[in-house]
Amino acid sequence: MVAYGAVQRVRLPALRAGWLRQTFVHWPFPPERVQALLPEELAVDVYDGAAWVGLTPFVMAEVRPGAVPAAVPGLPSFAETNLRTYVRHRDGRDGLWFLSLEVACPLMLAARAVGAPYHPGTLRVSVDGDAVSYTGSRWGGGASYRLVVRPGAPIAPAERDVWLTSRWRAYTRRLGLLWETPVEHEPWPLAQAAVDVLEETLTTAAGLPAPACEPLVHFSEGVRHVRLGASTPCAPRPGPR
Repeated sequence: MVAYGAVQRVRLPALRAGWLRQTFVHWPFPPERVQALLPEELAVDVYDGAAWVGLTPFVMAEVRPGAVPAAVPGLPSFAETNLRTYVRHRDGRDGLWFLSLEVACPLMLAARAVGAPYHPGTLRVSVDGDAVSYTGSRWGGGASYRLVVRPGAPIAPAERDVWLTSRWRAYTRRLGLLWETPVEHEPWPLAQAAVDVLEETLTTAAGLPAPACEPLVHFSEGVRHVRLGASTPCAPRPGPR
């Protein structure tokens, strides 16, 4: 069962940050299309018989190493956008698998060391009245997106809302190993949201067909106390005795 609050404490964070003005745009896909993009150790997680892929743009704020106290200013805020899906490890634990990560801060490319699929680009998040706009394009051409949403009333999250937004570990693959990165933060405060503009090529760039239906959309003002743990290799599958 996916949990609304963090399932583990990150007592010694490698990184602290805030994730602000985050929009969750989700589409259902046939599970087999998403499974084809995953490493063998992971199985696509499904809800109502579908795999779900989320486009999630947001602002990274106050990014700092875990040992740096909050009184010391972090990095200037920058935009990031993730294309993600939901998976289960063969040990049963749920998590995220990133199909792509777009980022405006080149320092984040260091996470490629554990397989995080970061792409540097030109990204922007802006607010105009009651509309929040997100735009991004990879350096050198390729995938891009433009999204304009209008946040609505706060909601009390139902089961599907929690399933689509709350995950407490991410998996990546590098050098023949599957890596796990734990995360802890307060529960997402969620609101309704309406889409004014949605244009994107991230899904097709990741190897999926273009979405065939209207998305489910949530908005959150964000969480300010994100604690990311150190990435560690997952235990390998026991071999034959």
